Order: sequence, then structure tokens, then C-alpha cells
Amino acid sequence: MTRQSPPGPPNARFGAGVTNAAPAGEAPSPEGVQGGLPAQPFHHLDELWIQVAGTVCNLTCTHCFVTCGPDETRHAMMSRAEVAARVAEGLALGVREVYFTGGEPFLNPELEAIVDDTLAVAPVTILTNGTLFTAHRVAWLAKRSRESRYALELRVSLDGLDAGAHDAFRGAGAWARTMRGLVALAQAGLLPIVTVTQPAHEDARTFAARAVAVLRGEGLPQPRLKLLPMFELGRERTRRAAGRDAWVLPSEPGSLASLPAEAFDAHRLQCGHARAVTSQGVFVCPLLVDEPGGRMADTLADSLRPYPLAHRACATCWVTGMTCANG
Repeated sequence: MTRQSPPGPPNARFGAGVTNAAPAGEAPSPEGVQGGLPAQPFHHLDELWIQVAGTVCNLTCTHCFVTCGPDETRHAMMSRAEVAARVAEGLALGVREVYFTGGEPFLNPELEAIVDDTLAVAPVTILTNGTLFTAHRVAWLAKRSRESRYALELRVSLDGLDAGAHDAFRGAGAWARTMRGLVALAQAGLLPIVTVTQPAHEDARTFAARAVAVLRGEGLPQPRLKLLPMFELGRERTRRAAGRDAWVLPSEPGSLASLPAEAFDAHRLQCGHARAVTSQGVFVCPLLVDEPGGRMADTLADSLRPYPLAHRACATCWVTGMTCANG
């Protein structure tokens, strides 16, 4: 079946930046933006990130940039009705694809209904740690992937290329459970995207080749790979402060304040065409839901304005060209 994207304005991604004023009660920008920091113009709302599980997760990863865990409820799980309202709000503004994240999305008891509702109107990606793939869930995901009008993607996270490295971040046994989940998906005809944290001091192509070889050896005949850098956010900030195994890019600046104006590419970063929502409102991106100034508004429409790139994570995205999206 041909998969379709929702209609949107032609060439909107490359239109003029929106310059809406900050709504009442919202800080116009993060603290410390007066030092010549570039502001990312807003072009068009293509991707909508929805934190369906809030900060609730079955794992307590030592590097989690949103500090999720079994007892973390700063951002609450979102109900089917809440998600449907946000999806409808996004579609009216031109959204072309929806990402479900957390926490761990498969802990949301309404996730199947949420996914079914959303697949009727837009492509969906679910980001997961891969440890909760029951036989029922795998069968349901395979059926939805085959039969839905829009595409269903699964993103499964790894932190290292063996059990020792991965479990050091995610807990004993996490690697084995995730590998069982990935193999079950592959056997059901699904092709999950495996998102692997890239070591800062290893060449990306060399690391990617090693990752593909490992995944094939584990039973994935056609690995799809996405590399992500480590971000100094949440628990990873605590790890770095303690000097424990910090994965810092050698060339990573702490700020973009020194970036020459002529070097700024207004189309490089995801925050020019995406927004994230949680139970607490609308945020500039899924990385900054707990950071000062990350929250932009109550509604998506009020968030569609330029954003000062004041966070260290902004610098990491800029240096690496990273996007949270599937591309």
C-alpha cells in the first residue's frame, strides 16, 4: 500500500521565519541570550513530538537526558483524548509526521488506541528502549504496519555494541531484552531503526560499520541505523559533573555565542520545523523539556516563533548536524 503524508503548504519548509511575540506568561527566551547567540527562525511545523509516557519508564538509565524512571512523574502520561487533541492541533498547522516518546511509550495503557487513532491521519514513529515487546505487541505492530494508510516506524535505542557497554547505562539484562525484542520485530517483517549512541572519539563510519555487523550477528538481517551524540542534559549532566566516562565531542563548544553570523544556516536544525508537547505544554524540542526556557507556550500556534540557541545541547546539535527525527 502506498504510504501518504498529510497535505501541507508547498515549499513551506523554506518560507520566511515566523516572528510571533511570546505569549503572556512565557519567557521570550532562555536566560543568557544577550551574548550574540543566534536565534533559530521558525519555518513550518512538519514534525510533532508527543511525550505520551511522560517521564515514566521501566528503566533508570544513567545518562537519560529527561531523567526518566519508574517513579519520575514530572511530566505525566498523556491520555488518548489529550493526544488526539494535540494531533488535531498539529495537523491544522501543517504537521506531516508524529513521534511518540517518553519515558517508555509502551507503559501507556492507551498506546495501542493512541497509535491507531494517529495512524488514521499521519505517519507515526514510536521511540522505545525495546524491552517491552510482548508477542501480542509485536503482532499488533506488524498488522498496523501492513494495513495502515500511513507509515509506522519503530526506533529502538542502544548505548554500546555489547551487553557490557549497554547495560552499564541501562541496567543488568537490558541488552538481552532489547535484542530479543529487535529479533522478534525482524521475524515479524518489521524493520526497526536502531538508534545507537556514538562514542565521541570514534570515526562515525567505522562505528556504524561495527554496529551493523553486530546487529546482523544478533539476528537482524537488514539493520537500519541512526547515530546520536550524547547530550549534557538530565542524568548525563550529573555523570559529567562527577567525571564518570563523559562522552564529550572533542570539538564541541559549550555555546554558539562565537558562531559568526555568516556561518549560521537557518535550515540546519530541527527546531526550525518541529515542536514537542508534554502534559505541561509545548516545548521547543524533545531534548529541552526540563531545561530553563524550553517551554514555549500552552498551544502549538503560540510556539511558532524563533528560538535563541542558548543551551549546550543546541551547540551539540549544531556541531553534529543531529536531528531527533528519523532522517
